[in-house]
Amino acid sequence: MGNSKSGILSKELLEDLKLNTRYSEEELSAWYQSFQKECPSGRITIEQFQSIYASFFPDADPKAYAQHVFRSFDTNNDGTLDFKEYIIALHLTSSGKTVQKFEWAFSLYDVDGNGTINKTEVLEIVKAIFTMINADDQEDLPEDENTPEKRTDKIWDYFGKKDNGKLTEGEFIQGIMENKEILRLIQYEPQKVKDRLKEKKQ
Repeated sequence: MGNSKSGILSKELLEDLKLNTRYSEEELSAWYQSFQKECPSGRITIEQFQSIYASFFPDADPKAYAQHVFRSFDTNNDGTLDFKEYIIALHLTSSGKTVQKFEWAFSLYDVDGNGTINKTEVLEIVKAIFTMINADDQEDLPEDENTPEKRTDKIWDYFGKKDNGKLTEGEFIQGIMENKEILRLIQYEPQKVKDRLKEKKQ
């Protein structure tokens, strides 16, 4: 039958994604068709992922952030995402405040994949987030978080870590769950992006 060429999502994958995301059958089918059109091979490269991400941020440069997001979802490290990895990526980065999302956030910040996060890794991701905040919005940021370095210091202070300390996944998730300020500081989810995601679904 060759589902990958027919533009029809297999029943198993559809059920799996419905269970693991908030998307409806109609949304998943529509996304699958556009995925097939843009990625006939059934796999998406980092360059394609970056250009899709860029369409959500026309007035910013999301390349560095998209690269980290891609890394965190390329679970088998083959340099591509299949449709399932791509949809899980969309779901986790755009909806929910679940433990699953926090686990993903940890893997995003664990740049070297060694199972802990240090302050340098936090700064690397925060710098990538700042490239997506346009100049006007940056001017509106509070004084103590209007540079990547200040925001990183603020996050690290909330976790109560020394500069050379390390965060485990458990500490990271617990910190986020106990302090909404940390959650706000570690992510970038402007309303505009949520609106664009909704438009893409329609």
